Amino acid sequence: GYMTGGKSALGRDEDISDRVVEESRKFISNSGNQPFFLYFSTHDIHVPRIAHERWQGRSGFGPRGDVILQLDEAVGMILNHLEKEKKLDSTLIIFTSDNGPVWDDGYVDQAFELIGKHNATGGLRGGKYSAFEAGTRVPFAVFGQGVPKGETQETIFSQIDLLASFASLLGQSTDVNSAPDSEDHHLV
Repeated sequence: GYMTGGKSALGRDEDISDRVVEESRKFISNSGNQPFFLYFSTHDIHVPRIAHERWQGRSGFGPRGDVILQLDEAVGMILNHLEKEKKLDSTLIIFTSDNGPVWDDGYVDQAFELIGKHNATGGLRGGKYSAFEAGTRVPFAVFGQGVPKGETQETIFSQIDLLASFASLLGQSTDVNSAPDSEDHHLV
């Protein structure tokens, strides 16, 4: 499913979210009873922010708010599919972001004008492109078996820590010197 450009890689921005959801559902269904890793990274909230027509104008917060609604729908569709496939209870789900909020990223989308009373930084200083706390503090929600519901942690954490956490959870080593001595290396 990998494309490197040309006419075969072209498509409408408005359809990207639906396509990513569709391909993710196929991947989940085709995994059978085998463990799988799905990195569901959508384009929704990144520029250019162009929601599908069914979401355009729905949020009252302009294109930025519309794509957030679209992202919420996409995540819900993946969760519903996991439940339909009877895999939700055995799946660890992590929802996170790569940076804090941004209002002026070169696109005229009325992000700042339409923000209303929403405080995207939670009162913290900075945002995307900033080393201040609002730029580096991101949403990080975990759902799955053994994960306490409704618990909140204030522990300092970096997404880099996920590799070691996953390796530990799967009984694998992160020591590069302990990798199998073959050209066929697989990340579990």
